[in-house]
Amino acid sequence: MKRSLLSRVWPNVTAVVLFAFFVFPVYWMFSTAFKPTGDIISEDPVWFPADVTFEHFTTATGVDHFWTYVSNSLIVTVLAVVFSLAIALAGSFALARMRFRGRRGFIVGFMLAQMAPWEVMVIAIYMIVRDASVLNSLVPLTIFYMMMILPFTILTLRSFVAAVPRELEEAAMVDGCTRVTAFRKVILPLLAPGLMSTSLFGFITAWNELPLVLVLNKDAEAQTLPLWVSSFRTAFGDDWGATMAASSLFAVPILILFVFLQRRAVSGLTAGAVKG
Repeated sequence: MKRSLLSRVWPNVTAVVLFAFFVFPVYWMFSTAFKPTGDIISEDPVWFPADVTFEHFTTATGVDHFWTYVSNSLIVTVLAVVFSLAIALAGSFALARMRFRGRRGFIVGFMLAQMAPWEVMVIAIYMIVRDASVLNSLVPLTIFYMMMILPFTILTLRSFVAAVPRELEEAAMVDGCTRVTAFRKVILPLLAPGLMSTSLFGFITAWNELPLVLVLNKDAEAQTLPLWVSSFRTAFGDDWGATMAASSLFAVPILILFVFLQRRAVSGLTAGAVKG
Protein backbone atom coordinates (compact mmCIF):
# COMPACT_ATOMS: atom_id res chain seq x y z
CA MET A 1 0.00 0.00 0.00
CA LYS A 2 2.81 2.44 0.87
CA ARG A 3 4.59 1.69 -2.39
CA SER A 4 1.37 2.13 -4.33
CA LEU A 5 0.66 5.45 -2.58
CA LEU A 6 4.20 6.64 -3.23
CA SER A 7 3.95 5.72 -6.91
CA ARG A 8 0.84 7.91 -7.18
CA VAL A 9 2.17 10.84 -5.14
CA TRP A 10 5.63 11.46 -6.55
CA PRO A 11 4.54 12.08 -10.16
CA ASN A 12 2.02 14.66 -8.97
CA VAL A 13 4.55 16.34 -6.70
CA THR A 14 7.07 16.44 -9.53
CA ALA A 15 4.48 17.91 -11.88
CA VAL A 16 3.57 20.63 -9.36
CA VAL A 17 7.23 21.56 -8.79
CA LEU A 18 7.94 21.74 -12.52
CA PHE A 19 4.76 23.74 -13.10
CA ALA A 20 5.78 26.28 -10.45
CA PHE A 21 9.33 26.42 -11.80
CA PHE A 22 8.24 27.24 -15.34
CA VAL A 23 5.19 29.36 -14.58
CA PHE A 24 6.70 31.62 -11.90
CA PRO A 25 8.87 33.70 -14.32
CA VAL A 26 5.82 34.28 -16.51
CA TYR A 27 3.76 35.32 -13.50
CA TRP A 28 6.52 37.63 -12.29
CA MET A 29 6.78 39.26 -15.70
CA PHE A 30 3.06 39.97 -15.95
CA SER A 31 2.70 41.04 -12.30
CA THR A 32 5.67 43.41 -12.58
CA ALA A 33 4.11 44.98 -15.65
CA PHE A 34 1.08 45.98 -13.55
CA LYS A 35 2.98 47.05 -10.41
CA PRO A 36 3.58 50.69 -9.51
CA THR A 37 7.21 51.73 -9.82
CA GLY A 38 7.57 51.89 -6.03
CA ASP A 39 6.68 48.19 -5.68
CA ILE A 40 9.11 47.24 -8.44
CA ILE A 41 12.16 48.94 -6.89
CA SER A 42 11.23 48.01 -3.33
CA GLU A 43 13.85 46.01 -1.42
CA ASP A 44 11.13 43.66 -0.21
CA PRO A 45 9.55 41.80 -3.14
CA VAL A 46 5.85 42.44 -3.63
CA TRP A 47 4.37 39.08 -4.59
CA PHE A 48 0.78 40.26 -5.02
CA PRO A 49 0.46 43.97 -5.95
CA ALA A 50 -2.30 45.76 -4.09
CA ASP A 51 -2.45 48.57 -6.65
CA VAL A 52 -2.64 47.96 -10.38
CA THR A 53 -1.38 50.46 -12.94
CA PHE A 54 -1.39 50.52 -16.75
CA GLU A 55 1.22 53.27 -16.92
CA HIS A 56 3.98 50.88 -17.98
CA PHE A 57 1.93 49.61 -20.92
CA THR A 58 1.32 53.19 -22.02
CA THR A 59 5.06 53.83 -21.90
CA ALA A 60 5.85 50.67 -23.85
CA THR A 61 3.29 51.27 -26.60
CA GLY A 62 4.29 54.93 -26.83
CA VAL A 63 7.78 54.10 -28.09
CA ASP A 64 8.50 55.21 -31.65
CA HIS A 65 7.54 52.66 -34.33
CA PHE A 66 5.93 50.28 -31.81
CA TRP A 67 2.86 49.58 -33.94
CA THR A 68 5.09 49.27 -37.00
CA TYR A 69 7.00 46.52 -35.19
CA VAL A 70 3.72 44.81 -34.32
CA SER A 71 2.41 44.91 -37.87
CA ASN A 72 5.75 43.74 -39.31
CA SER A 73 5.88 40.78 -36.93
CA LEU A 74 2.31 39.79 -37.69
CA ILE A 75 2.81 40.09 -41.46
CA VAL A 76 5.99 38.01 -41.71
CA THR A 77 4.81 35.42 -39.17
CA VAL A 78 1.35 34.83 -40.62
CA LEU A 79 2.60 34.77 -44.21
CA ALA A 80 5.43 32.38 -43.34
CA VAL A 81 3.01 29.99 -41.62
CA VAL A 82 0.43 30.15 -44.42
CA PHE A 83 2.98 29.61 -47.20
CA SER A 84 4.69 26.77 -45.33
CA LEU A 85 1.35 25.01 -44.77
CA ALA A 86 0.39 25.37 -48.44
CA ILE A 87 3.69 23.91 -49.62
CA ALA A 88 3.80 21.27 -46.87
CA LEU A 89 0.35 19.95 -47.74
CA ALA A 90 1.47 19.15 -51.27
CA GLY A 91 4.89 17.91 -50.19
CA SER A 92 3.62 15.70 -47.40
CA PHE A 93 1.02 14.13 -49.70
CA ALA A 94 3.70 13.36 -52.29
CA LEU A 95 6.03 11.81 -49.71
CA ALA A 96 3.27 9.75 -48.09
CA ARG A 97 1.31 8.57 -51.14
CA MET A 98 3.65 8.55 -54.11
CA ARG A 99 6.67 6.38 -54.83
CA PHE A 100 9.46 8.02 -56.81
CA ARG A 101 13.22 7.76 -57.10
CA GLY A 102 15.02 9.71 -54.40
CA ARG A 103 12.06 9.72 -52.02
CA ARG A 104 14.12 8.55 -49.05
CA GLY A 105 16.77 11.10 -49.88
CA PHE A 106 14.15 13.85 -49.77
CA ILE A 107 13.02 12.71 -46.32
CA VAL A 108 16.59 12.55 -45.01
CA GLY A 109 17.24 15.97 -46.49
CA PHE A 110 14.27 17.45 -44.64
CA MET A 111 15.47 15.88 -41.40
CA LEU A 112 18.95 17.33 -41.87
CA ALA A 113 17.46 20.73 -42.66
CA GLN A 114 15.42 20.53 -39.47
CA MET A 115 18.54 19.81 -37.40
CA ALA A 116 20.74 22.48 -39.01
CA PRO A 117 21.20 25.60 -36.83
CA TRP A 118 20.10 28.64 -38.79
CA GLU A 119 22.40 30.92 -36.81
CA VAL A 120 25.49 29.54 -38.59
CA MET A 121 23.96 30.49 -41.97
CA VAL A 122 23.13 34.09 -41.11
CA ILE A 123 26.21 35.52 -42.86
CA ALA A 124 25.54 33.51 -46.02
CA ILE A 125 21.91 34.60 -45.97
CA TYR A 126 22.98 38.22 -45.52
CA MET A 127 25.23 38.02 -48.58
CA ILE A 128 22.41 36.52 -50.66
CA VAL A 129 19.93 39.20 -49.58
CA ARG A 130 22.50 41.98 -50.05
CA ASP A 131 23.38 40.84 -53.56
CA ALA A 132 19.67 40.72 -54.39
CA SER A 133 19.31 44.33 -53.13
CA VAL A 134 16.44 43.47 -50.77
CA LEU A 135 17.93 44.44 -47.42
CA ASN A 136 15.53 46.17 -45.00
CA SER A 137 12.57 44.38 -46.56
CA LEU A 138 9.99 42.02 -45.12
CA VAL A 139 10.14 39.73 -48.16
CA PRO A 140 13.43 37.97 -47.25
CA LEU A 141 12.26 37.52 -43.66
CA THR A 142 9.03 35.91 -44.83
CA ILE A 143 10.85 33.57 -47.21
CA PHE A 144 13.50 32.44 -44.74
CA TYR A 145 11.01 32.08 -41.87
CA MET A 146 8.96 29.85 -44.15
CA MET A 147 12.07 27.79 -44.90
CA MET A 148 12.78 27.47 -41.19
CA ILE A 149 9.46 25.87 -40.35
CA LEU A 150 8.88 24.01 -43.61
CA PRO A 151 10.88 20.80 -42.81
CA PHE A 152 9.06 20.21 -39.51
CA THR A 153 5.71 20.97 -41.14
CA ILE A 154 6.27 18.53 -44.01
CA LEU A 155 7.54 15.71 -41.78
CA THR A 156 4.67 16.12 -39.33
CA LEU A 157 1.92 16.32 -41.94
CA ARG A 158 3.44 13.39 -43.83
CA SER A 159 2.76 11.20 -40.79
CA PHE A 160 -0.88 12.29 -40.73
CA VAL A 161 -1.38 11.74 -44.45
CA ALA A 162 0.18 8.28 -44.18
CA ALA A 163 -2.20 7.45 -41.32
CA VAL A 164 -5.28 8.10 -43.48
CA PRO A 165 -6.39 4.80 -45.11
CA ARG A 166 -5.90 4.73 -48.85
CA GLU A 167 -9.32 3.11 -49.18
CA LEU A 168 -11.05 6.37 -48.24
CA GLU A 169 -9.29 8.25 -50.99
CA GLU A 170 -9.86 5.47 -53.52
CA ALA A 171 -13.56 5.28 -52.63
CA ALA A 172 -13.92 9.01 -53.25
CA MET A 173 -12.19 8.67 -56.62
CA VAL A 174 -14.49 5.76 -57.56
CA ASP A 175 -17.44 8.03 -56.80
CA GLY A 176 -16.16 10.50 -59.35
CA CYS A 177 -13.77 12.73 -57.41
CA THR A 178 -10.44 13.70 -58.89
CA ARG A 179 -7.33 13.16 -56.78
CA VAL A 180 -7.28 16.84 -55.86
CA THR A 181 -10.97 16.79 -54.88
CA ALA A 182 -10.49 13.60 -52.87
CA PHE A 183 -7.60 15.19 -51.05
CA ARG A 184 -9.60 18.33 -50.31
CA LYS A 185 -12.80 16.58 -49.18
CA VAL A 186 -11.46 13.40 -47.57
CA ILE A 187 -7.87 13.80 -46.41
CA LEU A 188 -7.67 17.49 -45.58
CA PRO A 189 -10.38 17.44 -42.86
CA LEU A 190 -8.55 14.57 -41.14
CA LEU A 191 -5.34 16.63 -40.98
CA ALA A 192 -6.77 19.23 -38.60
CA PRO A 193 -4.70 18.16 -35.53
CA GLY A 194 -1.52 18.18 -37.59
CA LEU A 195 -2.33 21.56 -39.11
CA MET A 196 -2.96 22.99 -35.63
CA SER A 197 0.28 21.67 -34.15
CA THR A 198 2.44 22.72 -37.07
CA SER A 199 0.79 26.15 -37.21
CA LEU A 200 1.50 26.70 -33.53
CA PHE A 201 5.11 25.56 -33.90
CA GLY A 202 5.61 27.72 -36.96
CA PHE A 203 4.05 30.78 -35.38
CA ILE A 204 6.23 30.50 -32.27
CA THR A 205 9.39 29.95 -34.33
CA ALA A 206 8.79 32.89 -36.67
CA TRP A 207 7.44 35.19 -33.96
CA ASN A 208 10.51 34.70 -31.71
CA GLU A 209 13.20 34.77 -34.43
CA LEU A 210 15.90 37.39 -33.81
CA PRO A 211 19.27 36.76 -35.57
CA LEU A 212 17.98 37.22 -39.14
CA VAL A 213 16.10 40.45 -38.54
CA LEU A 214 19.06 41.73 -36.52
CA VAL A 215 21.37 41.27 -39.52
CA LEU A 216 19.06 41.92 -42.47
CA ASN A 217 16.88 44.80 -41.30
CA LYS A 218 18.67 47.83 -39.88
CA ASP A 219 15.96 50.38 -40.64
CA ALA A 220 13.46 50.85 -37.83
CA GLU A 221 10.56 50.72 -40.29
CA ALA A 222 11.52 47.16 -41.29
CA GLN A 223 12.23 45.67 -37.86
CA THR A 224 10.09 43.30 -35.79
CA LEU A 225 9.12 42.93 -32.14
CA PRO A 226 11.91 40.50 -31.06
CA LEU A 227 14.56 43.06 -32.00
CA TRP A 228 12.62 45.79 -30.23
CA VAL A 229 12.32 43.74 -27.04
CA SER A 230 15.99 42.75 -27.13
CA SER A 231 16.98 46.43 -27.17
CA PHE A 232 14.81 47.41 -24.19
CA ARG A 233 17.76 48.93 -22.34
CA THR A 234 18.11 51.52 -25.06
CA ALA A 235 14.39 52.19 -25.27
CA PHE A 236 13.52 52.28 -21.57
CA GLY A 237 16.79 52.68 -19.64
CA ASP A 238 16.17 51.29 -16.15
CA ASP A 239 12.38 51.40 -16.41
CA TRP A 240 11.76 47.76 -15.51
CA GLY A 241 8.01 48.26 -15.43
CA ALA A 242 7.95 49.32 -19.09
CA THR A 243 10.37 46.51 -19.90
CA MET A 244 8.10 43.89 -18.36
CA ALA A 245 5.10 45.48 -20.06
CA ALA A 246 6.88 45.22 -23.41
CA SER A 247 7.78 41.58 -22.74
CA SER A 248 4.19 40.84 -21.72
CA LEU A 249 2.82 42.38 -24.90
CA PHE A 250 5.27 40.33 -26.91
CA ALA A 251 4.17 37.10 -25.20
CA VAL A 252 0.40 37.71 -25.38
CA PRO A 253 -0.18 36.58 -29.02
CA ILE A 254 1.57 33.25 -28.41
CA LEU A 255 -0.33 32.66 -25.17
CA ILE A 256 -3.66 33.42 -26.84
CA LEU A 257 -2.86 31.14 -29.77
CA PHE A 258 -1.76 28.35 -27.46
CA VAL A 259 -4.90 28.62 -25.32
CA PHE A 260 -7.12 28.17 -28.38
CA LEU A 261 -5.04 25.44 -30.03
CA GLN A 262 -3.52 23.58 -27.08
CA ARG A 263 -5.78 20.52 -27.15
CA ARG A 264 -5.50 19.89 -30.87
CA ALA A 265 -1.85 20.92 -30.96
CA VAL A 266 -0.76 18.50 -28.23
CA SER A 267 -2.74 15.64 -29.73
CA GLY A 268 -1.30 16.49 -33.13
CA LEU A 269 2.29 16.45 -31.93
CA THR A 270 1.89 13.15 -30.10
CA ALA A 271 0.00 11.53 -32.97
CA GLY A 272 2.54 12.75 -35.49
CA ALA A 273 5.34 11.24 -33.42
CA VAL A 274 3.96 7.68 -33.58
CA LYS A 275 2.19 7.49 -36.95
CA GLY A 276 3.56 7.11 -40.44
